[in-house]
Amino acid sequence: MRLIRRMWAIMSAIGVVGVVAGPALSAEELKPGMILNQQTWQMAEGMLPPEILKHYREGDYINPIVAWPLDYFVWPEDFAAGSKANEGKYDIGDKGQVIEKGGAQPSYIIGFPFPTIDENDPKAAQKVIWNFFYRTWYFGNAKNESQVNWVNRKGLERRTDVEASFRYFDGVPAEDREDNPLNLLNQFLTVVKTPVDLNGTAALSWRYRDPAQRDSSWSFVPALRRVRAVSPANRSDGFLGSDMSQDDGPFFDGKAEDFEWKLKGVKNILRLVDPLSLEAKGEFEFLPGGGWRAQWPDLPFIGYMDDKWQGVPWASATGALALRPHWVLEAVPKDKYYLYGKMELYVDQVTYQGSWNSKYSWKGELLNTYQVMAFIPKQVNRPDGKKDWVQGSSMAFQCAENIKRDQATVAGIKSSPRSGFDSKLTFDNNFFEMSTLNRFGK
Repeated sequence: MRLIRRMWAIMSAIGVVGVVAGPALSAEELKPGMILNQQTWQMAEGMLPPEILKHYREGDYINPIVAWPLDYFVWPEDFAAGSKANEGKYDIGDKGQVIEKGGAQPSYIIGFPFPTIDENDPKAAQKVIWNFFYRTWYFGNAKNESQVNWVNRKGLERRTDVEASFRYFDGVPAEDREDNPLNLLNQFLTVVKTPVDLNGTAALSWRYRDPAQRDSSWSFVPALRRVRAVSPANRSDGFLGSDMSQDDGPFFDGKAEDFEWKLKGVKNILRLVDPLSLEAKGEFEFLPGGGWRAQWPDLPFIGYMDDKWQGVPWASATGALALRPHWVLEAVPKDKYYLYGKMELYVDQVTYQGSWNSKYSWKGELLNTYQVMAFIPKQVNRPDGKKDWVQGSSMAFQCAENIKRDQATVAGIKSSPRSGFDSKLTFDNNFFEMSTLNRFGK
């Protein structure tokens, strides 16, 4: 698939250590234009987590291979400038938090806090995950009206529709910063709209900048008619009994300081990518009240949506695979009540977007995988000519697979063609309050 002309090379601007050329694919191996499927899966040995490669071996997953050169990524100017200015400025504190070299916690960061990471640094894994967070937060407040679907081998089992809202206080462009008297990192609110028996079920979380302060979390269940505080360890439990948790989020959304981190290595890995995003084909509508709405094509994004699909029903039917260098991280929760005893996360070395998250029990048994899709940011212009940056997606794929039950939960599909996947929003100050839980539940 032919890419548009590259806007600019980012390697010299950002200075990612050890990434100077694209991973090589020899003539005898997978090449762009080929299909990874049941006939070619052996070519991808060592290039995918074993549980994912198994799906290609058994004909469950079928995706084309595309080229994604390492110097092809559209970095917003302020993000690139912030990353360059952050070189050597920050460190990791004794609780796992980002600190200035003098020891104080910064009130605000834009760009990668650690633009150069040495894989021999004992703090490398923590630096990688903080780079992931700051790249994620840059795109600002968002509200997504998404389906969350239970899928088994026979097809779609159950569907819910949820409205998930996100508010970020750090990492965003300077002009988007908000007052932060509670010293928060972010706030998250999700409300279930359908089916009727779950309508009004809601969950609210606040995450604090203080590394020692656990998340504040509340839930509202219509049958109980009241708001209840819940343990932050419950963020690892399946949302509404699904295989997807609040700590999944865009890839990983646990509090970094609540885990012990270890770098397991650097590896060239195939990852899912939005092929239309690579060609800059994402379309966006400016909203009357401000912000941008993604306009996605009407495609059968997930296997069960296509009557002709031959793979497993929860597979990505329109995504592609690109070979990328990845950091491989191990995260062990400090809270022994956390559902998973260990997670293995793959994070792109250049873009710091996550790809695969393998989750294990406290006894070391693989239980779940979380699979997400990458995209290229896109510049958009408001009616008044002001420039914004958005996540340049034309589709999304967030899949939590339950290995033992051979089923999955899939999100990232709009509830309807006109549903909002909106970004760069401004929320009322009281929107993320406990009173909102009661209001949505009535």
